[in-house]
Amino acid sequence: MNLLAVIKHSPIVFPLALLATLTMVFISEGSYWQSVAALNQIGAIGEARTHIQSLQQSLQDAESAQRAMVLDGPPGQRQAYDEALQDISDAYLALDRYYGEQPASVALLGQLHRLTDARLDALAQGLAAHDRQAAPVQNRTGLLATDLARQQMTEIRAISQQLVGHEANNVEARRVELDHTLLLGRLGVAVLSAISLLALYFYLRQTFALERQQLEQQRLIQAEHDRLEVVVASRTAQLTELALHLQTAREDERMRLARDLHDELGSLLTAAKLDAARIKSRLTGKEPEALERLGHLVDSLNSVIALKRRITEDLRPSSLGHLGLAATLEILAREFAERSGIAVHCTLTPVLLSPTAELVVYRLVQEAITNITKYAKAGQVWITLAAHGGRVEASVRDDGQGFDLARPRGPSHGLVGMRFRVEAEGGTLAVVSAPGQGTTLRMSLPEAPAAGREQIPTPGVAST
Repeated sequence: MNLLAVIKHSPIVFPLALLATLTMVFISEGSYWQSVAALNQIGAIGEARTHIQSLQQSLQDAESAQRAMVLDGPPGQRQAYDEALQDISDAYLALDRYYGEQPASVALLGQLHRLTDARLDALAQGLAAHDRQAAPVQNRTGLLATDLARQQMTEIRAISQQLVGHEANNVEARRVELDHTLLLGRLGVAVLSAISLLALYFYLRQTFALERQQLEQQRLIQAEHDRLEVVVASRTAQLTELALHLQTAREDERMRLARDLHDELGSLLTAAKLDAARIKSRLTGKEPEALERLGHLVDSLNSVIALKRRITEDLRPSSLGHLGLAATLEILAREFAERSGIAVHCTLTPVLLSPTAELVVYRLVQEAITNITKYAKAGQVWITLAAHGGRVEASVRDDGQGFDLARPRGPSHGLVGMRFRVEAEGGTLAVVSAPGQGTTLRMSLPEAPAAGREQIPTPGVAST
């Protein structure tokens, strides 16, 4: 199916499919990036909560390490105290970066900073007092937890809980946003799927319509083709019949003309010759000049009678009805060889053909040797006539210059006329030729039934 044809016949299908595709890509990409942003925010919120919890734990660790050092606890508490301070510093760095873009939480973070700093200052002062050995061991408990310290830690935990609660709200908001994004993506996919199905429906409907239209066009073309074939066959039959009629009419006209020449002109010439002979017998010994003219007149009459006989034979060979086709072709070949000086080799056997078919073979051989004289520039010609398997085959072959069958040879209709005459008798005609390789004209006609035509004896066949 031609895509351009579909677009041309259904202009809404391609824009609809393109719009659905672009919308699908837009919704998919938008949902993806919104989901990624929501997940990144949820991750950042989780890290912030972790830092708040780490801040509380580090404060507790710092208090525990400071208490152990004040009470002369196990060694190594100084390192734990310093590590707790470093963890508190790292947690605040992360929280400052996170809450720097959230004005609503900056105030809480500032309070947490102040309370944490105050608590760390109290721990540092207690530890400094311990380092100065300002109090005996029994009085060192005053350097540890006090009501102020407990109040500071309570406030720190309260603010931390507020921050944690705020982040929990942020997590819930991001989760709801992610749900909305996923729902929007699902709805978009569903809508676009419906649009795609609609576009597919339009496409299939248009495709089926085009296929039906093409089938109808093919049916119409086939019907027209069949009608034209019938017309061509009818016209061909008419032309064949017309060609046969014209050939028959021409042969009838030739027969009539030959009969008129033979009967009327022949009788007139014979009478004139007899009259000249009587006059010559009466003038014997009297008028030598008149006798000479009468002799010349008799010779002219003899030449005219010979010309009449030759024209009559060309128009309608009498030997064809008296001697048969083989003998007639032999006479034709002999006369052709005498006129043209071309060697003619004949292989002729008696055959059974209808009178019209015999005349067709004779005319085709006659036209073939005429064409050889005009165009072939041949030195030898072979003429054959034989019967094989119920068919009579005749051929004329020369060793002339030949021609290319694929190239047009001008307005000559000789071969076309030959083919029509042979096909009108139910036969076939084949021409084989190539430049420099001579030409072969081969015809095949159905043999006439033996009961339908009496076989006429013919003299033996010899090469001329």
